[in-house]
Amino acid sequence: MNYRFSGYDYVIFGFSYVFFFLFVSDAYGTLPFTLPAELPAWIFLVLAVLCNLWVLPIPGIHPRRPPAPEISGVPGPAKELPEGEAALPAEKKPLAKTPREKLEQGLVKTHKGFVERLSSVFKRSSRVDEVLPELEETLVGTDIGVKTAYALFDYVKKHAGDLSGTEAMLKAIKQQIFSILEQRQEPLDISDEKKPFVIMVTGVNGSGKTTTIAKIAYRLKNEGKSVIIASGDTFRAAAIEQLEHWATRVNADFIKAHQGADPSAVAFDGLQAAISRNHDVLIIDTAGRLHTKENLMEELKKTKRVLDKKLPGAPHEILLVLDATIGQNAIEQTRQFNNALGITGIAITKLDGSSKGGVIVGIANEFSIPIRFIGVGEDMDDLQSFQAESFVNALFIDN
Repeated sequence: MNYRFSGYDYVIFGFSYVFFFLFVSDAYGTLPFTLPAELPAWIFLVLAVLCNLWVLPIPGIHPRRPPAPEISGVPGPAKELPEGEAALPAEKKPLAKTPREKLEQGLVKTHKGFVERLSSVFKRSSRVDEVLPELEETLVGTDIGVKTAYALFDYVKKHAGDLSGTEAMLKAIKQQIFSILEQRQEPLDISDEKKPFVIMVTGVNGSGKTTTIAKIAYRLKNEGKSVIIASGDTFRAAAIEQLEHWATRVNADFIKAHQGADPSAVAFDGLQAAISRNHDVLIIDTAGRLHTKENLMEELKKTKRVLDKKLPGAPHEILLVLDATIGQNAIEQTRQFNNALGITGIAITKLDGSSKGGVIVGIANEFSIPIRFIGVGEDMDDLQSFQAESFVNALFIDN
């Protein structure tokens, strides 16, 4: 048995033999001394049994534990190695990835689904006129949208005579994409003059609204701002509990109501709480059933009106969260929500899990809406502020 005993345990165990010897000696009449009349001999047997029980590993009475194992990451005592055997080098923990590395890794699938498809076209011939028909077909087949695909193609076709080869064509497309995205680069500015600064977050269910709200709150908390979150999605099952969990994790204040409550009433309560508690930022989650449902859009419009009535100018930001994995459907979602609410900013999530991230180019080309954030991972700091140059360089890496 792999149990450790202390020194006094062995002493007590030895006493058990002494008491047992005295009991047997008294029974055979060989005891070297006379016991007092009031002390029966069986007492020695009881003491012997108790001493044995003391050293037995009985759970709940007197447990004995094996030697504690070494805890991962905590060095134990140095072990002697056999003569001539070298010690193995200590395992090094991987360094945390930089935002640039995370962005490059997050766009790997989009790079393969968009840039590599274009590159394969240009590798088939060095003559510009020979690759134009296939280039047109390839661009239209990507997720940037037909309108944007033809905008890029027409630009390349128009300047074909000025391009020195197919490699120059790819660089021209890269430059045009940068020109499109650069116009939509505008980080979210939380003005101190607007307190509380109200952010109304919209988007269909499954787009990543909840985690995006948590990540924005996390960013703002790290910037020293006080944040309160209101759970206005009162229709989706477990939406309130899920958002409350994230609010607790990022240490943000939280306002909620029962499931099925009026979303605009929750938004009103959240704004009232933000004002009375002197919070810097209020983030309001909203319902996200299918964007084609007219009643959903009416509910969102009502929430917007209620906020503006309570605090003129609110919401100061209407942020649309889009899922990159749905490709060109994100363009239609943007159109529907923008027509109903007047979207002021866009966050595109799940770029790391999709090869359809090129849709960001189509959205930037078709709508004059700033792209605030892009999601390139699941960690809290994987929601990055959109920067056109960094994005394009990561998308066209090694090309």
